[in-house]
Amino acid sequence: MNPSTPKPVYNSRRSIRIEATALWLPRICTNCWNRHSTLTFPQSKQNGAFDGRDQLRRWTYWIPGLALLKSYTLSFLGKDMLAGMALTAILVPAGMGYAQAAGLPAIFGLYATFVPLIVYAILGPSRILVLGPDSALAALIAATILPMAGGDDIRAISLASMLAILTGILCMVAGFLKFGFVTELISKPIRYGYMNGIALTVLIGQFPKMLGFYADGDNIFQQASSVLAFVVHAKTNWMEIVISIGCLTSILSCKHWFPRVPGILLAVLTSTLVVCFFDLSTRSNLVVIGPLPQGLPGLVFPSVSMADVRTLFPGALALALVSFADLSVLSRVYAHKYKERVNADHELVALGVSNTITGLFQGFPVSGSASRTPVAESAGAKTQIAGLFGAGCVILLLLMSPNWITQVPVAALGAVVASACLGQIEVKGLIRLYRLRRSELVSTIVCFLGVLLLGVIEGIFLAVGIALLAFVWRAWRPYAAVLGRVDGLKGYHDISRHPEAHRVPGLVLFRWDAPLFFANASIFEEQVRQAIATAPTETKRVVVAAEPVTDIDITAADMLAELDQTLRASGTELCFAELKGPVKDRLKHYGLFDTFGTEKFFPTIGQAVDRYTAKYPVEWTDWEDNI
Repeated sequence: MNPSTPKPVYNSRRSIRIEATALWLPRICTNCWNRHSTLTFPQSKQNGAFDGRDQLRRWTYWIPGLALLKSYTLSFLGKDMLAGMALTAILVPAGMGYAQAAGLPAIFGLYATFVPLIVYAILGPSRILVLGPDSALAALIAATILPMAGGDDIRAISLASMLAILTGILCMVAGFLKFGFVTELISKPIRYGYMNGIALTVLIGQFPKMLGFYADGDNIFQQASSVLAFVVHAKTNWMEIVISIGCLTSILSCKHWFPRVPGILLAVLTSTLVVCFFDLSTRSNLVVIGPLPQGLPGLVFPSVSMADVRTLFPGALALALVSFADLSVLSRVYAHKYKERVNADHELVALGVSNTITGLFQGFPVSGSASRTPVAESAGAKTQIAGLFGAGCVILLLLMSPNWITQVPVAALGAVVASACLGQIEVKGLIRLYRLRRSELVSTIVCFLGVLLLGVIEGIFLAVGIALLAFVWRAWRPYAAVLGRVDGLKGYHDISRHPEAHRVPGLVLFRWDAPLFFANASIFEEQVRQAIATAPTETKRVVVAAEPVTDIDITAADMLAELDQTLRASGTELCFAELKGPVKDRLKHYGLFDTFGTEKFFPTIGQAVDRYTAKYPVEWTDWEDNI
């Protein structure tokens, strides 16, 4: 950061300009809270007043920090303090590195570090989860704000802060509307694809900082070719190459062989001391962070237009999706580890509030950190108090001694981000997909190429589209089977897997393994007709084994009515067995029970077979009858 870097707005007596739209948020949150909270305020029988204990229980549900203070034991304090100080060793360099990776001055990475730690310690349901800047979000932030900023740092800061606010509002709204399940639509192979694409994009973006030059390019291929051209023509700074390689080697070595050693702190501190001792910023034109402003950021609503908000919205939507997808996975891992339960909607709200308040304090979007959370755990963190101590250390650094980090080389921060990207690239998962399910590997590759070819934001939406398409495809063409009776086995089984199975003469038992809806209704009809046509004897009755059918929409219902009429005309009955209660209610609502007749619905396949053999004189002996 050079002396021309815009000075942030600090706490002072000057008025804080917050637009009227920001004032709507508390009222909206309150209404949504009252509507969707799982806890209620029961009225007193005497005077209609709220019961104090239920009110406290509701507040502690949404503000776990209150419950933490109530149950906190002093035996945890020492461990949380040590964990917080150990966490600071990675919070400062990582925060500054991710800020620069997002195209922002390094100081704003510290603002985006301590604010969410404080907010999440109050509102977050997870025990030791650490929130903050993340390498996966850095590429999304840069892709969203840099084309709009046009090289203006002040405008980039405002856009990044507004992006955090929009991301937070989207997360809060999704949480209050109980949309936490949405991220479950993103499968692990899809996540591999876009995360690998983002990691490679950010990694290539760090090469200019690590090699000592400025690279042009609107996409990853232009940036890669620019990097290659500079390397070929030897237009790099050899001192920055030495520092970046040394830092990267140190970080990766400590991570692999000495996981308890704070490799990031060791690398950044050593490189900074070398720069100061040999005065490399002057002698070798080594780029360092430079002078930093002292103090804390002020509460400022970003000065952006409504046109900017509309342009930022797709990026905010992508950021909300990615940040919560990562946070939900991380929180579930630690909840399972500590035998706790975490509500996904509650996590969404906590993430949203953290992002919104971070944006109001000149920060940028944040998420759960898969690198800093294990640091806190390994350092002995017991509660979110460890995060508060870490935030306190960052605050003390900003208030008292920001000049301590002015000589940190930018190449070292590039190495910090590069190490995070290398750790984020998934290789074992891809090998496992190749061995076990290559069709999902194709989805991973398509998503990966989408991020590289189309862009980071477009690649995220492509990933979501692929996930939804894969879901629809499986429901569109589900597995269907004709069932028969196998000697010695209970129940009725797929004749394609059990060729020895016996079939009741004149009866087709047809199983459909999916909901019936508009996309697969015609395929269902085609499969039923094919089962009838390939039956060894003339078919008198078709029984649909409908236990896997969880829903029937109006298009499928009309198809069933038409199929019933067609089969009746040819002398074949259409019946159902094992139909679930809610699906039966749906058919009653459609009027199909009266159309088919209640006698066409059987509770089990066995009863359907018994009723058929009682009505029609066929040669059929069940193996269980001879026991």
